[in-house]
Amino acid sequence: MAARTEAQQRATLERLEKFSRFTDSSIGIPFTKFQIGAEAIIGLVPLVGDAAGLVLSSYVLIEAQRAGASKGVKLRMLRNMGIDFLGGLLPVVGDAFDAIYKANTRNTRLLKNYLEEQLEVEPPPPPFPWKTLIGLSILFAVVTGGLTLIF
Repeated sequence: MAARTEAQQRATLERLEKFSRFTDSSIGIPFTKFQIGAEAIIGLVPLVGDAAGLVLSSYVLIEAQRAGASKGVKLRMLRNMGIDFLGGLLPVVGDAFDAIYKANTRNTRLLKNYLEEQLEVEPPPPPFPWKTLIGLSILFAVVTGGLTLIF
């Protein structure tokens, strides 16, 4: 797979941040600073809602795979998805757990940190252009020698 450009990585992160806001914190609770997302609402439906939340969360993992995230990052994402799914299965408190844990936001942050680390790594400098230097030196010598013969 070809390396993704910085612009592609930034576009992926922007999509994932919008997705994470929608699933984890798009709905403000009146008179509080707390926000929940669509996944917490879907999670209110016993078992099926939690399974649907797990399917939604897999989108971030798929994007991480496309972006070339390391195995370690993807394993941490899977752990977050598992914690969110299993925590959501708990009767009554599971719905509150879903609203608080915000696995998609955590996973998007993991991918963002990984990609920013990758962007910080500078590529090695290009090799010194010895062939060009030698060619220009020979050309300079020929021109200088020719001028010497003329004058």
